[in-house]
Amino acid sequence: MNQSPITSHSVPLLGAGFMLAAGALFAATNILTQWATMQLSISSTALAFWQYGLALVLFLPTLAKLGLGAFRTQHLVVHIVRVVFATLGVQFFVAALAHGVPVGQVVAIDMTSPFMVILGARLFLGEPIGPARALATTVGFLGGMLILAPWSDAFSIYSLLPLAAAVMWAGSSIMTRQLATVERPETVTMYLLVLLTPINAGFQLMASGFDLGTAFTVPTGTLLYVILVLAAITAASQHLLTLAYARADAAFLQPFDHVRLPLNVLAGYLVFHYAPSGFLWIGAAMIIGASLYVLKAENRGEPEPVAA
Repeated sequence: MNQSPITSHSVPLLGAGFMLAAGALFAATNILTQWATMQLSISSTALAFWQYGLALVLFLPTLAKLGLGAFRTQHLVVHIVRVVFATLGVQFFVAALAHGVPVGQVVAIDMTSPFMVILGARLFLGEPIGPARALATTVGFLGGMLILAPWSDAFSIYSLLPLAAAVMWAGSSIMTRQLATVERPETVTMYLLVLLTPINAGFQLMASGFDLGTAFTVPTGTLLYVILVLAAITAASQHLLTLAYARADAAFLQPFDHVRLPLNVLAGYLVFHYAPSGFLWIGAAMIIGASLYVLKAENRGEPEPVAA
């Protein structure tokens, strides 16, 4: 789950290094997730629960530092709905890996989420869509369609799971924008960290047929060690993202964030022998190019008139 508050300033090259390190850890997380679900036979809902639950334990010092005052809000329902969207994104993303969708394809489709944010922000927040955003969104979605390739024999219903994850994370991002205008950043962060695990627990309970014994049986052996590593990597990658955005602006960091795609493709090839098709590279180039184009256009301060 790649979500972090954006700040700016000094030491941009160090920020780039933190972003690249986070991308490498995300690739390791995705490979371990796919290996655990496919080889160790843990369900995607159970893995998400234990992974993010243990990651929450590692974040407890941060929560203690923020204090109970960060929970003060007049928008509790919005916070809950936002975290439900984020949790569904996690569930769909992990389920895609669990059902054998190549990790590079999952990550590439996930990268269409910013274009969904553009559309959603226009529909729900009234943000403008001008020529640059409209062109980038169109090209980005066409790139996503090339990667999905619904006309190919390799396409399955599971191929749509990363697209569903991208939609959910876009919804969460839109609600984050909305909350950012009325809430402190600490409050937004606190509710994400605290609510993610109980909502994941709810999904795990439903998946187990509401059998408490089955739902929350503590993993043992190799699986337990894998989950502990996943939790540690998840916490570390989120911390690295925070460090990156504290040292450089998002515009500078964006190209380095895109490096996570080839890292995931390489990891998938080395571990699972997934050979990426030509369509994946063409589609990914369209998505990345569209993202960089709209970023450059808006950084130049070009007017973005509201679409009718």
